Amino acid sequence: MLRGREWALSDRSSPVDVLSDKYVRKLHRKMFDKTWKWAGHYRLTEKNIGVSVHQIREMLFGLLGDARYWIQISTYSLDEIAIRFHHRLVFIHPFPNGNGRHARLIAGVLVSKLGRPEFTWGSANLVRQEEARRRYLETLKVADKGDVQPLLIFARS
Repeated sequence: MLRGREWALSDRSSPVDVLSDKYVRKLHRKMFDKTWKWAGHYRLTEKNIGVSVHQIREMLFGLLGDARYWIQISTYSLDEIAIRFHHRLVFIHPFPNGNGRHARLIAGVLVSKLGRPEFTWGSANLVRQEEARRRYLETLKVADKGDVQPLLIFARS
C-alpha cells in the first residue's frame, strides 16, 4: 500500500488524470499487487455491499464525470469534492477488496493535486477494528443519507 501512496504523490498527474478509469485501476494495482494477483481489476462477483457487478463501470464512469464537472464549475469546496468522490467510490465498491483504503488514498491524492493538504482520516489506522474505524463507518452511513459534513470533518481530523 505504501508503494501506491508514494507513486501517486510523486506522479505528475493532474486532478483530471486522477479522475480516470485507468488511474483508478492503476492506483489499486500499485497499492495491492504484492498482496493480490487480481489487484487493479474490478470485481466479478456480487458482494453484500456495493453496486451490482454489472453496474460498476457505469456507476464509476458517472462518478468520474461528475467529479470532473464539480471541479470545472466549482460546485463544492475542493475538500468536499474529494469527500463526495470518496463516498461514492466506497458505495460503488469496484474491487473485491481494499476499497476503503483505495478510496481514502485516491481522495487524498485528488485533494492534494487540487492544492489542499491530504486528509488525515482521524490520524488512525482505519483497517483495524478500533474507535476511529467505528467513527469513520458512522460518517459513511450519515453520508449515505445525504449529509457529507461529518465525513468531511472526520477526514480533516
